[in-house]
Amino acid sequence: MQRHRRRPGQLLRRPLPPERPVQATTGTTRLHWLITQRVAAARKLLELTDHPLPEGARRADFGSEVTMRQHFASHLATSPRDYRNAFRHTAGSSPIAR
Repeated sequence: MQRHRRRPGQLLRRPLPPERPVQATTGTTRLHWLITQRVAAARKLLELTDHPLPEGARRADFGSEVTMRQHFASHLATSPRDYRNAFRHTAGSSPIAR
């Protein structure tokens, strides 16, 4: 077994498992599962906070607001801004989120 040396401050990452076990467990590819998790995290942030969209994208682990917008369009057929506005209009603004 090869030991990995890490520099101070560097995270030690385990190699990812082969794609088949991931697909058997989640029913989808590793990449699709990861993007779905990020979209779900971004949805919660948009629903529960007033963070600016770039901050929400960063916190949901998207590389940029543009990337988050592209994934929202493909997964939810809407933009993050429209999603937030629709949710706030329907559910009202929570005093806890502020």
